[in-house]
Amino acid sequence: MAETSSSPAQVELASKTVQELITSGKELPESYIYKGSDARSLDASLPLMDIPIIDIGLLTSPSSSSTQELEKLRSALSFWGCFQAINYHGIEPEFLDKMSEVGKQFFDFPPETKQKYSREDGSTEGYGSDIIIAEEQTLDWTDRLLLTTSPKDQRQLKFWPEIPESFRETLHEYTTELEKLNEILLKAMATCLNLEENCFLDMYGEKENATMIARFNFYPPCPRPDLVIGVKPHADASAFTYLLQDKQVEGLQFLKDNQWYRVPLNPEALVINAGDYAEVIANISC
Repeated sequence: MAETSSSPAQVELASKTVQELITSGKELPESYIYKGSDARSLDASLPLMDIPIIDIGLLTSPSSSSTQELEKLRSALSFWGCFQAINYHGIEPEFLDKMSEVGKQFFDFPPETKQKYSREDGSTEGYGSDIIIAEEQTLDWTDRLLLTTSPKDQRQLKFWPEIPESFRETLHEYTTELEKLNEILLKAMATCLNLEENCFLDMYGEKENATMIARFNFYPPCPRPDLVIGVKPHADASAFTYLLQDKQVEGLQFLKDNQWYRVPLNPEALVINAGDYAEVIANISC
């Protein structure tokens, strides 16, 4: 789950989703193959990231333990720029499972069912494969569903799946809880830098007007996984990005000091990445 405020891009739609390419039985298209210096396969030998774990319950506790957790948060953001969050009331592991499951169920539906929610020309929102923005672009090996979830009056519900039946309700509840967690983290980030608690929250703006975008990624099995990348290396323009990993399949990686690290699976946690916006405001005095 990413919070962004980017302007609409001029995009072109791919003719087929990755799932459709697989079922058609055709060879791996050249447009998905990474070559030369851009080629980077998933390497199981990469070191495992010692990603910090932040207990949100302790972070918001009135006891002295919150001071220790704030120091852990400060260290995590300074050294890694990301962490795993656990023990947040409202997003328990069972609810994370539910959120993950409705996404998986959507991608399991037949193509003609999913196509009802397909992106339109010139839009980034809706269902489809990688967005084409350049002729020589190497495409991500992924199908995705991109939805604006906040502000509520900017939701384009025509792209919000009505199947499975619980999809919309679950995503709405998930968004509501992430908005609360986002406020907690912005306040905590200010506090651990000895700034006024609402400093970053005021810069961020009223939460009712802040943009939040949900992106569901599905990676179909590939006949040549050594030649493709699920999602190309990138930076997040958001304040915070909330990543819900698959519970069985590892794949998420972070780059630090020119070294790639594998992110360990933690079924009870959200991986939270501080984006470009958070880095910028953390260097501004209040």
